[in-house]
This record gives sequence, structure tokens and C-alpha cells, in this order.
Amino acid sequence: MDATESLPWQPLQPGFSIKVLRAPSDAEPRAALLRLEPGTVIALHRHTGDVHAINLQGTRKILTTGELVGPGQFVYEPTGNVDSWMAIGDEPCIIFVVVTGAIEYIGKVGEVLSRSTNASAAESYRRYCDSLTAAA
Repeated sequence: MDATESLPWQPLQPGFSIKVLRAPSDAEPRAALLRLEPGTVIALHRHTGDVHAINLQGTRKILTTGELVGPGQFVYEPTGNVDSWMAIGDEPCIIFVVVTGAIEYIGKVGEVLSRSTNASAAESYRRYCDSLTAAA
């Protein structure tokens, strides 16, 4: 069992960072911790597989529905779900997610702007951790 506290947070955009806990292959689910600072928005995206998420800390607002998700609450997103959300309140929002399939960030007319897979997320996180080790 690994201690997640010792893993670094990889910044993905201002106010949004990730710890990739497991991403063995694109055929298997990935597990990660997400951290959003208050006011940070996750852009409109579509899931090509199921997502299971539990808020560990903080609150987020699902912008597509207005739903508030607080500490201890679970969210299931089925394949094909499209949403956008933001961290609200005074503290960072930390979420544990298990993601099957890719996450496609989409534009205003449904075009795919970028795509995150298990392989791309794991490789990006590995490179980030390696850069920290090389700098030490």
C-alpha cells in the first residue's frame, strides 16, 4: 500500500492539480486524486467510459445542472456524460476519481479540443515526477 500524501501534486492548469494513483493501461480504469482551488472551473468535457467520484474535501458545483456536491458525496457519471464543474467555497476541493475510458474536452460546437487517456495521464504524471527527482 502506497501513502498518497508523499506523492506530488502535478499542476495541470492554474488552480487544478492531480495525483495519478493508478493507470495501468487504457483498457483498465485509472484512479486519481484531483485538487481544485476555490473558483477553478473544469471545462466542458465528455466521458467515453464510466466515472465514479467521491468528494473528500470541499464543495463543487456541477455547472451543467446546478447540483452541489460536498464532502462525502458520491457522483456516478455514465459513459457519454457531458459536464463542467467548479470548486466553490473557501477551501480546496479534493476528489477521488476512478475513470474508465478517455476524457474529451469539447468546444462550443462539440469538437474535441483535447483528450486525456490513462496512458497519456500516466505518462504526463511520470514525466512530472521524474523532473522533480532530477531537480533535487
